[in-house]
Amino acid sequence: MKALILSGGKGTRLRPLTYSGAKQLVPVANRPILFYCIDNIVNAGIKDIGIIISPETGEEIKEAVGSGRRWNARITYIPQDAPAGLAHAVKVARRFLKTSPFVMYLGDNLIGCDIKRFVADFTKKKADALILLKEVDNPKQFGVAEVSKNGSIIRLIEKPENPPSNLALVGVYIFSPRIHKAIDRIKPSKRNELEITDAIQELILMGHNVKSFLLDTWWLDTGKKDDLLTANAIVLDEWGKKSIEGKVDSSSRILGRATLSKNSLIRGSTIRGPVVIGENTIIENSFIGPHTSIGDDVRIINSSVEHSVIMSGSEVLNIERVEESLIGKRVRISKNSGHKALRLMIGDDSVMEV
Repeated sequence: MKALILSGGKGTRLRPLTYSGAKQLVPVANRPILFYCIDNIVNAGIKDIGIIISPETGEEIKEAVGSGRRWNARITYIPQDAPAGLAHAVKVARRFLKTSPFVMYLGDNLIGCDIKRFVADFTKKKADALILLKEVDNPKQFGVAEVSKNGSIIRLIEKPENPPSNLALVGVYIFSPRIHKAIDRIKPSKRNELEITDAIQELILMGHNVKSFLLDTWWLDTGKKDDLLTANAIVLDEWGKKSIEGKVDSSSRILGRATLSKNSLIRGSTIRGPVVIGENTIIENSFIGPHTSIGDDVRIINSSVEHSVIMSGSEVLNIERVEESLIGKRVRISKNSGHKALRLMIGDDSVMEV
């Protein structure tokens, strides 16, 4: 079995962060989201992985992931010139996939369980497609499944105006090679995209074996700020640990599970976990509250930060309270106590609440 990770797209929902970077590389607990996807695939025993990349961010993805050696896997990069739909991504990957069954994994999705059991279930039932479903509050934003009383899939609809259920398709799918013929039979949707929901629906119409599984753990599509902060909190809660490699002075306190990486310094501060702090970071006379991830080469001085993600190279200086915030790379946030006026330089599509 092979795997196909979709890591293209333009990341419009996470702008301005994604004007200059791939959304799949935005960190959760100081690791790129994409790395968790690769972890899950490799843990399922799949080592031959194709990654769909876009012209805008492909080189950045290649630089971050490399050859796959760190996972003992083989990575093949597959360019997709335009984001023309999930089924289109499968189409452009056909030369890589050949006649192999494969897992398709959206590179900005996180799920709270191993996919190993789904791969085994797909093989055992000799399915042509296995889809994961999850109950959601806002089904209009997703591909949605209509399911019969006995659990069989009746139909799939992409972002319906009147959803027939609240069962959304999770961004992890498993397919047999028959999906290629189904894709060849469908036409672009109203969005002018080849929809994977239409292809799976075509499999059903062709009489092939389509199975589903109702996910009993968390699932997050990290395309928006609040979803990403929720993912960060969940990952820190479930997988965070206490590891102190940096220096902590005698006037500081570390409470709960905190990871402090090498060459970082905590001085006169309180850290309340779960928290992860990168390398070469200085935190001085500050409070770092739960569910916070702080990248490498960050300075936080005379400030309070909680339930936030602060990416590498940034500074937070003399700020009374930062919470539920997503701060990009090389950002400087400071307050001059001598001035009441705000002095700002803010890029396109930014949001600032004061």
